[in-house]
Amino acid sequence: MGQKKYIWEKPDWPLFKWNSEELLGLLGQARKAQGQIIAQAALIGLEEQAQILVEEAFTTSAIEGEKLDRNSIRSSVARRLGLPTAGLAATQQYIDGLVEMLTDATTNYKTPLTPKRLFGWHAALFPTGHSGIKHITVGAWRKGKEPMQVVSGPMEHPKVHFEAPPSKNIKNEMDRILGWWNKTEKSLDGILRAGIAHFWFVTIHPFDDGNGRITRAITDMALAQDEKTGRRLYGLSSQINRERDAYYDILEKSQRETCDITEWLKWFLGLFSRAIGHSQEIIEKALSIAKFWQIHSQAELNPRQVKVVNKLLEAGPGGFEGGITNRKYVGINKVSPETAKRDLANLEKRRILKRNEGGGRSVSYSLRWD
Repeated sequence: MGQKKYIWEKPDWPLFKWNSEELLGLLGQARKAQGQIIAQAALIGLEEQAQILVEEAFTTSAIEGEKLDRNSIRSSVARRLGLPTAGLAATQQYIDGLVEMLTDATTNYKTPLTPKRLFGWHAALFPTGHSGIKHITVGAWRKGKEPMQVVSGPMEHPKVHFEAPPSKNIKNEMDRILGWWNKTEKSLDGILRAGIAHFWFVTIHPFDDGNGRITRAITDMALAQDEKTGRRLYGLSSQINRERDAYYDILEKSQRETCDITEWLKWFLGLFSRAIGHSQEIIEKALSIAKFWQIHSQAELNPRQVKVVNKLLEAGPGGFEGGITNRKYVGINKVSPETAKRDLANLEKRRILKRNEGGGRSVSYSLRWD
């Protein structure tokens, strides 16, 4: 094949190594963040879990350039978690399959990872046997003789970022990674193991399509095995999507290097800590909303008032642009201006809302977050 361009062509593949000293500080930060989020696990209710799972399903597909319908995802997640589904959109088979895979990876982390299980995940992602209009091999390793390449740019002049091992090597490659997976759960640091599994699987690229989504599910499963909560406490795919360019850059660079994957692991540990940091913002918001209603538990509000207060709480401090006005209240609740005026005055009297300064003839209110 001429010059050996890719990591899987190197003689020491897949004997990964790394510089532990360079990783020590980042691993310490990652463990601290992980400890904090696990300590808060009891505070993450089903609604917050659903929010994280919806975002993960949406973003793990968005990374691949596929934009799913959030309402369909929310409906599928609600059914999966046993949340109320009244008024939600109808689910779609391939979205149900994606949500099922993401849930299975985290909840059933004790179930062995086998070719059969991976084939099941793959079949769930492609229930029609097609990726778009293209027929693909589903529920089995790829078989084609054409090289499996990651490309970008126009079809007439594509830029090849990476070429995966040929199809004839896949069974042997997968036997090696799954053998390693089953041997290392107790002998290797769990976060490093997740980073290695992610890099290794995506480099093999064993399926015709869906490799990225399954890679991220395997990463979630490795982290679930490390944490043993069986719950999705943060969104790794969401963070990868936020850092998508950097993710592809470090992958491409590392897949052309030696089997020393220190730089990839450094980046992965940072990504992990940032993912948890973002989730903690969601948790803190949920806690502040719960605390707000605890303080105002004696307030006898009508359903219209509760609806508007929840919208303001969801938007966060300063998030509801221009505050809540009589006109907005009318629009949200479909009531008369007189009813809106009376409800708002009542909320101000109960010290739930405060009148904003200025604003001319249009009076606006904000929540008393203090």
